[in-house]
Amino acid sequence: MQPRLWLLVAAQLAALHGGSALVQTPWSVMAQTNQTVMLSCEAKTFSTNIRIYWLRLRRAPSADSHYEFLALWIPNKSPVYDKEVGTLLTVLQNSSRHVLQLRHVKPEDSGVYFCMTVGNPDLTFGKGTRLSVVDVLPTTAQPTKKTKPKRKMCRLPNPVPLKGPACTPLIIGLLVAGLLVLLVSLGVAVHLYCLQRRARRRLIKHPRLYPLEKFSRLNY
Repeated sequence: MQPRLWLLVAAQLAALHGGSALVQTPWSVMAQTNQTVMLSCEAKTFSTNIRIYWLRLRRAPSADSHYEFLALWIPNKSPVYDKEVGTLLTVLQNSSRHVLQLRHVKPEDSGVYFCMTVGNPDLTFGKGTRLSVVDVLPTTAQPTKKTKPKRKMCRLPNPVPLKGPACTPLIIGLLVAGLLVLLVSLGVAVHLYCLQRRARRRLIKHPRLYPLEKFSRLNY
């Protein structure tokens, strides 16, 4: 049996739940067509001389799932790539951290990417990174602004103008004339009253000088 075919058969028989020995980040990523994507796999409990396999699962993990071999990292040797996708892949290593670089991704590259190590006799899988490739990235909806209720303004009613005859110059003139007549009448009455009092005083002081008829005229 060829090594790659044996690897795919072994992967089908491995447990579908990844362990904590291989930590993959990010858990999920969305990319736009023709972008470059970096997937990370960190070995927590393995030495730096382990071999790291990169596999892709286009459908959700199940008994009928099919893992696609993408690349193999071998310490101190050149990486091994699948012939169909090797020109668009690069595997890198930095201490215990391994990186799968995908260039010019397409929507058909969407799926779950796993890193895996082959033990004796167990296989150890990471929990996988879900990649979704779209032509247009969705826009983030802006939070709606709450509008403040408008305050009700109490408006005072407009004053109603009083209806009545206008104060024309003729009416004002008549009022002034009437006031003058009253003042003149009052002055005449006061003058007559003063004359009458003077006459009475003279009569009291000199009764012989004024006959009775003249005094009666002054009273009436």
